[in-house]
Amino acid sequence: MDVTFSYVFENYYFEENIKIPINGNVSELAYILLNKYELPDYASKDLIAVLTQFIDENTEEEYNKSTNELLKKCKENKFDVEELAKEWEKQMREEMADHGERKCASDEELFATAYHKMVHSPALETMLKWEHVYAQTVREKCYERDRLIRMLSDEQGDEMSAAEKRLEKGVTESDINALIGKHFDDQTLLQAKLHSEIDTLKEAQRREYREWLMQMLEQSQANKSLPTPKTSPLAPIPPSLILATSTISRQSTIENQILEESFTIHLGSQLKQMHNIRILRANVMSLCDVDDDSSPTPQCLQTALGLYSNDLSGLVLITDDVLPSRVTEQFRKICQKTTEFHFQHVDDQLEIINNLQKQKSLNSASSNRKSSRNLQSGDFYITRHSNLSQVHVIFHIVADDSIRGNDINSRHPVVLGLRNIVKTACSNDITSLTIPLLLSYEMSEDMTISWCEKRAELIFKCVKGFMIEMASWGGSDLKNLQFMLPEGISSEVFQSLTDMLPRIFKVSNPLILECSKEKI
Repeated sequence: MDVTFSYVFENYYFEENIKIPINGNVSELAYILLNKYELPDYASKDLIAVLTQFIDENTEEEYNKSTNELLKKCKENKFDVEELAKEWEKQMREEMADHGERKCASDEELFATAYHKMVHSPALETMLKWEHVYAQTVREKCYERDRLIRMLSDEQGDEMSAAEKRLEKGVTESDINALIGKHFDDQTLLQAKLHSEIDTLKEAQRREYREWLMQMLEQSQANKSLPTPKTSPLAPIPPSLILATSTISRQSTIENQILEESFTIHLGSQLKQMHNIRILRANVMSLCDVDDDSSPTPQCLQTALGLYSNDLSGLVLITDDVLPSRVTEQFRKICQKTTEFHFQHVDDQLEIINNLQKQKSLNSASSNRKSSRNLQSGDFYITRHSNLSQVHVIFHIVADDSIRGNDINSRHPVVLGLRNIVKTACSNDITSLTIPLLLSYEMSEDMTISWCEKRAELIFKCVKGFMIEMASWGGSDLKNLQFMLPEGISSEVFQSLTDMLPRIFKVSNPLILECSKEKI
């Protein structure tokens, strides 16, 4: 039932149709209305109180109305017993697994179960070794593709320069235009051919790997030795790969221009929860790109172990409002360097999201509602990955040029989008999340020291509030939170922002007790 809600505050007035009963949080609805009708922030408390009373009264009225109708039907014996029985049976089938229809597990579910079982067994080293070998094969193909495209571009550049020099010696402008068209067609044809070859290789690797893994599970259950994948064009003969633990020394950290500080905090009003917070200066793509070395890295090991668990890792990537995004082109190239054995390839996932957005726009247009085909600032979409270095889930959040301003506040769409991301993470077993502290992964001239400090303080305080609010949402706890700063930020600014964090978050400090040496 839609009920019209009228609200008056000082010189502000608006009416809004609200569906009773509502699905969601009253406070969240109040802030949506606050934004929509451009009310001042200090009106929020009054709006929440009035809106809560309005919803409570109308919800009770709606329930009373429906209850009276049911009682009336009961008194007049208007119930169809058989229909009621069928409805109960339907509800039991849909809501209770014990009474539902037995359905066979899909191939994806079977593979997920097999992988999770084998990755937590002695077969882990063999699995990671072959995944790494497959990845090396795809990377070599990608390097060869880029080399051939670059060679063709150089040849075409030389040919075009020679033609331009002969422009007044028998070569006409139409000849130049025809040459440009020929070059374009040759480039398109070569790129399509090479991309098709790589896609075919990835699909063959994916099929071979999944078949091998299922065979490995069957043989391990029969207590037999683990099978070895056939030596085929899909992968070269693997070197002897040994998984070794490694530690990053302070010297290597300095060389790679990576700075980091870690803190342990407790949040909550009554039952406090412990969280690990890390502030990091690095290239965001270092969390995604798998090192092209001779053996799988410890990060890949950790990512594989957590793939089908309730301890997933997420990363927030700033993007634009167009799919596929030009901003995240580097990320897409990283994903394309290796085969995705578990989920759809990144381009396929983005295509699905793009089609859903188009359909949403068409539905809005058909119902005469205003809607942009592009995503809006603060919107985000999610892609899943198993072939990245340290993350499983990417939150692509849309931001416009306003994010570079100096006057954004906690009601900015991107900040509200971060809140929704944190909520989504907690509801879907994502216990580690990386957030861009400045809402940017690159430094620019207008990002002064005061600008950085103001922006960092805003994000620190907002995220702290989101985490406290998170306790009432249920789901998983956000155990590890990582704030990422751009590579180009100076060490002095990094230290300033690091010093700010303990002042905003409550950092846990150990209590040191000194024992007396005197005997009692």
